[in-house]
Amino acid sequence: MTTPSSTHTSNGAHPSQLYLQSIGGCLDSAIGVRGLDSATLNQALDRLVPALAKMRADYGSGALPLLRLPEDTADIEAAEAALAKLTRGASTVVFFGTGGSGLGGQTLAQFAGWNIPGLEAKPDANRNTKLPRTRFYDNLDAETLAGALATLDLASTRFVVTSKSGGTVETLVQAVSALSAVKAAGLEGRISELFLGITEPPKPGTRNGLRALFDADKIPMLEHHTDIGGRFSVLTNVGLMPALARGVDVRALRRGAQRVVAETIAADHPRSSAAAIGAATVIALRESRGVSTQVMMPYADRLGRFGDWFVQLWAESLGKHGLGTTPLACLGPLDQHSQLQLFMDGPHEHLISIVRVATQGDVPKIDAALAEQAGIGFMGGRTIADLVAAQAHAVPEALTRAGRPVRTIDIPKLDETALGALLMHFMLETIFAASLLGIDAFDQPAVELAKTLTRERLATAT
Repeated sequence: MTTPSSTHTSNGAHPSQLYLQSIGGCLDSAIGVRGLDSATLNQALDRLVPALAKMRADYGSGALPLLRLPEDTADIEAAEAALAKLTRGASTVVFFGTGGSGLGGQTLAQFAGWNIPGLEAKPDANRNTKLPRTRFYDNLDAETLAGALATLDLASTRFVVTSKSGGTVETLVQAVSALSAVKAAGLEGRISELFLGITEPPKPGTRNGLRALFDADKIPMLEHHTDIGGRFSVLTNVGLMPALARGVDVRALRRGAQRVVAETIAADHPRSSAAAIGAATVIALRESRGVSTQVMMPYADRLGRFGDWFVQLWAESLGKHGLGTTPLACLGPLDQHSQLQLFMDGPHEHLISIVRVATQGDVPKIDAALAEQAGIGFMGGRTIADLVAAQAHAVPEALTRAGRPVRTIDIPKLDETALGALLMHFMLETIFAASLLGIDAFDQPAVELAKTLTRERLATAT
């Protein structure tokens, strides 16, 4: 039985095109007894043979629509048309939606510069105009929402409201509040042009609160994919609407995702699939070495929300029946100064996944004389990018020397194709991990109990 190479790529022969995953820092040859030996890793990969075969069959039959989604374009055209109509004369686009209805869109928007000072006002190259501002309200807070509705120019603000089931109470409360504010501002006659909904198509015998609310005011609706749940919906119109609002090339996103799907289902064994190797590494470390926490740590502001997106994907998909591992979102180099001490010298329960983006450009360059005066003469003539790159390589080396498992994912160029590939990699990795744990990646039974108890409490409150 061959030992998987410590380096695996999304496309085998040409890692520079998309991303390069290395699990070398998780092996006993690198970190000693806390690492995986070849037999343990190979056993985990062999256990994924049926899962890979099922994924291949599901692709062929269409039983898992996520795998076929990247090949579609009709929904992109519908989203583009809906957004173009919605944003005529708009200064701000507000997105309401929580969990999977919010984090995927934020991930794509941040890639394009949203919420990053200096990048968030990126112009639309195709239209040579400044894009409307984008705001996301995914957490329900009375003070925040009231303040937003009181300060927004409602006549030039547009609202996109997303709920797959149409029954998410937090999102419905936001939608009702926005509708009330618009009516109070004397804009009732324009409601159908100020709002857009994304929810599932009508189902006989099932009430969809968002659809009922919006249908009453003839508000346009886009159909949420019925067979792709929220945390897996980043590449559906749920994520594409915010992406389009920030000028992202969503077709390139899907091309990158499609490449990962194609390479995965073409693999002759899980050891030839980057996503399967990632899943086998994480779960084998949990089962044989007690590594119960997976830290996602990108070294790029544009991937900050990606870490949050990953946390929901992993936690809701795998945290069942006493199983799973705890995901933790970090950001480098920021969290070197807050959590690295724990990862280096705390309990041996962390796997650190570091995502590195190849730096480009030569600015800002550090003035040599000022650097010497500040006591950082080694930075003279170098760029900030040089420092971040050095840190992103030094931290994995330090973790390895400390006997802590670490994997790296290198992205030569952070463009839409690479981001689409990265997102699909982790969705497939999550599905493979669920197979190793013997659980359903797509349900969330514990969350439903909390929703039920919330409704009961409100119904009985006086």
